[in-house]
Amino acid sequence: MTWIFLLLMAAFAVLSFWGGRRLAIRRSQGTRAHSRPGQHGMYALIGVLAPFMAVMALASVFSGPIEHSLVAAGTPEVVEQLEPFRREAFFNDARRVGAGQPALQIWPAPYAEELAAEGRRAHSIRTALQWGGLTAAVLAAILGALYVTLRIRPSLRARNTVEGWVVGVLFGCATVAVLTTAGIIFSLVYDSLRFFSMVSVFEFLFGTQWSPQIAIRADQVGSSGAFGAVPLFAGTFLIMLIAMAVAAPVGLFSAIYLSEYASKTTRAVVKPLLEVLAGVPTVVYGFFAALTVGPALRVFFNTIGEWMVGGPLNGLGQYLMLVQNQMALVAGCVMGIMLIPFVSSLSDDIMNAVPQSLRDGSYAMGATKSETVKKVLLPAALPGIAGALLLAVSRAIGETMIVTMAAGLAAKLTLNPLETVTTVTVQIVTLLTGDQEFNSPKTLAAFGLGLTLFVVTLILNVIAMRIVQAYREQYD
Repeated sequence: MTWIFLLLMAAFAVLSFWGGRRLAIRRSQGTRAHSRPGQHGMYALIGVLAPFMAVMALASVFSGPIEHSLVAAGTPEVVEQLEPFRREAFFNDARRVGAGQPALQIWPAPYAEELAAEGRRAHSIRTALQWGGLTAAVLAAILGALYVTLRIRPSLRARNTVEGWVVGVLFGCATVAVLTTAGIIFSLVYDSLRFFSMVSVFEFLFGTQWSPQIAIRADQVGSSGAFGAVPLFAGTFLIMLIAMAVAAPVGLFSAIYLSEYASKTTRAVVKPLLEVLAGVPTVVYGFFAALTVGPALRVFFNTIGEWMVGGPLNGLGQYLMLVQNQMALVAGCVMGIMLIPFVSSLSDDIMNAVPQSLRDGSYAMGATKSETVKKVLLPAALPGIAGALLLAVSRAIGETMIVTMAAGLAAKLTLNPLETVTTVTVQIVTLLTGDQEFNSPKTLAAFGLGLTLFVVTLILNVIAMRIVQAYREQYD
């Protein structure tokens, strides 16, 4: 059915555009038309596809509830005796069986025969609804074509209508983006308020023990759970700091080389290769950290520890011999590699936007290229570079997969890069994994963490945009 819908949509689009264009050419012979034939063709395309897609959208929205009601209307007596939850599960399995999929549950003999019969009935109802919706959409497209045929004439302002539709589509996209942001904020604030009604804001922001599990016994440590998020903030800050210590100098020096020293051929090859790093999935970076970087650093520190054992640094040597694969240093280094293209690409574009007259003036005063970079180029591009670094910081704070695979899940209040730590985003994923009850502080804690992370990243992005705007005002 999906392929039939796509083929019909493509056929209507081609035929309506071609027919509207040809009709406009034929009817405007000998007269001066307001709009071009191609604009009449777009007008016809919109007039045919808009009702077709609108009817299909309504059919897809309402076909599910209608199917559910029709299937439930003819419920056998043996199924009516089931509890509401079991009855709903029976109908869901019937629809799955009708679609050629296996049932999720094993039903005993009295229900097995009814399940097959209901599956066949659900399949016939679904097929009828699908074909009915498609037929109604085709009829709507035909009516749209008749309306367009009557409307196309030389005096028709097709260009204005088409541009109005374009503006409407753009406005709709912007509205969807705004409403999505508003929905995210509302859901975060609503569930965060529920969480903070159970847990003190002061305890959440300044507590040093994170143990959100629901206690089994009353004598357990923190029987109501411990929701101090300071260890999560510390782990996030530590990994972000290590990542920026790798990404900032490497990315900035790469940008300086590509902008000022590299030839056009080298730049054309190196810059795309560097930007490929931005397209690598984070799970690949996680595998690289867990299988390559982690073991390599563990062997490195264990070897150093063996040399220190028995000497004046015996305690440090024994500690280094206990270093494992998962640690904040591994996650931070690999995350820094991931952030290099963010810093280098943005910084390179910002440096290229600096007026050439500043460079020429520096060279005219007898400065070398390195002196020009240090005393003219970097100060002039500093606001934009700072904005690029803040955007990279926001990206580092929101990373999850690399931290999960390379730094562990232990919520420790430490700034030691050789310890296992966790971050805010990792804990959000952990708290919402599996079947959860959304009335417990354990699950609602994820929304408190999400709201905190949202506010922090929003502040960083606003600061970065302000800095970039100031930079643009200076040179635009």
